[in-house]
Amino acid sequence: MTLSSIVLSRDSQEISVLECILGGLHIGVDVEAEPGRVCAKLSKSRVDALIVDSEVEGSWQFLQDFQNLKTQDSVPLVILNGPRNAMSPPPESASFLFQKPISVEQAVHILSSARNMILERRLHYHRVSVDTQISLSAEDKKVPARMINLSQGGARIKGDFDQEFRGNIQMAFKLPQTSKEFVLRANVAWADRNGNAGVQFVDVPRPAYRNLQLWLQKQYFIQ
Repeated sequence: MTLSSIVLSRDSQEISVLECILGGLHIGVDVEAEPGRVCAKLSKSRVDALIVDSEVEGSWQFLQDFQNLKTQDSVPLVILNGPRNAMSPPPESASFLFQKPISVEQAVHILSSARNMILERRLHYHRVSVDTQISLSAEDKKVPARMINLSQGGARIKGDFDQEFRGNIQMAFKLPQTSKEFVLRANVAWADRNGNAGVQFVDVPRPAYRNLQLWLQKQYFIQ
């Protein structure tokens, strides 16, 4: 699955550099020269990132209006600030700011950070379907079960338990196509009479969280 961006700019050289970098980060690019057309697209469809050249006529009014758009909290906002606007304060909604002319090294760093922000937001709620054996430890008992789906914050599992299945558990599992074993503490958020349950991970160690995050990112782009 490719991420998406809109670039508001009329500078062909600048656009070329951005398209090259964003393409390498698996972010699609939609270029617009008029603020009004960007507003129209933001009102109709979801966009992962917005990149605005502050030297485009009407861009600063657009940026002020952007703060009131319902979609603003779903996109990182990158401002390309030229010499003409160097002294203008960026809008509060700006996530990143860099100066023109574009330095490739700086642009790679900033746009990579924007990509990480996008993925963090997307993956926070994104669930990947899996079907893998897991081992549960609850009240000194080991219970076999299967994991049905997985996210950064928890999982849906299925096993031989009922609605009374509650409390803290420990889960041990390997992710498909990996050799890494995860042993995580979790809390049972809900369970039903058919052996389905939802768990929330608790105090995940940073290395384990990062490995889980990287695996989920990979699955996200495969879909």
